[in-house]
Amino acid sequence: MNIDSTDVWPALPHAAWSDTCATLQLWMQIIGKVRLALMPAINHTWSVTLYPSVRGVTTSPMACGRRILQIEFDFIDHVLKIETSEGASRIIPLKPMTVAVFYEQVMTALKDLGTPVRIWPMPVEVAKPIRFEQDQTHCAYDPEYAQRFWRILLQTARVFTIFRARFVGKVSPIHLFWGALDLACTRFSGRTAPQHPGVPGLADRVTRDAYSHEVSSCGFWPGAPGIEPFFYSYAYPEPPGFRESPVAPAQASFDSKMGEFLLPYEAMRQSADPDSTLLQFLQSTYLAAANSARWDRAALELATDGNSV
Repeated sequence: MNIDSTDVWPALPHAAWSDTCATLQLWMQIIGKVRLALMPAINHTWSVTLYPSVRGVTTSPMACGRRILQIEFDFIDHVLKIETSEGASRIIPLKPMTVAVFYEQVMTALKDLGTPVRIWPMPVEVAKPIRFEQDQTHCAYDPEYAQRFWRILLQTARVFTIFRARFVGKVSPIHLFWGALDLACTRFSGRTAPQHPGVPGLADRVTRDAYSHEVSSCGFWPGAPGIEPFFYSYAYPEPPGFRESPVAPAQASFDSKMGEFLLPYEAMRQSADPDSTLLQFLQSTYLAAANSARWDRAALELATDGNSV
């Protein structure tokens, strides 16, 4: 594998790993649905998310009866680790295989460990979904690009944590939503929001719970065919003047089709100081939301220069 572990922000051209990205998204949906089945519901669907770890992406501990179960995509050794608090484990190598085979292996491993889980085997937030057990189409796995994606998640979480720590109001964990495969962090003003109109491919109850209160949300998305990876930031409800607000760096702009400020990942990666560039984007777009919507910033932010990066 031609991977430089010292490359903090590796290149991630979508065309180079498009098939792997599509397959990995479906594999992660299978594991995410296991978490959905086992975890008690938490507001804003925070109970279903996955988390970057020092080796990959993990569910974190989940209760299955009295057993505690954890599943982790290990992108160093390229295996899926399924472990219980009793010391039992199963390992599934991550390699080119169909979604159907991956699904069967995961379900069999869970049963063998005494932690059988039933999930709804239909993907979400993808075009032309195929039931997991019938999907013979998606089967790519490029270990180099899977690892690059994970390294970007890990470094993004690091910078997002710096940004998150500046806020003393309600703020989400930094977590991976496996539906669209985006890493996100959300700040709340404390005020309720109007009923969300809904998002194609998601149940209304999900979006209305997620956006029950006024938010400023940021994240990273690895892209799609014809769309390169980017960082995003949006406000719900979008306040007057938000999209016209000045933001930094210069490569950031508002995309009216998506309704978000976007910063291309490659522009951040190639900047002289990527961490500072990303923090500029996060801070300036938050200020666009908070100032436009007249958040009580004095009560919600640490007593520091709120304009600093």
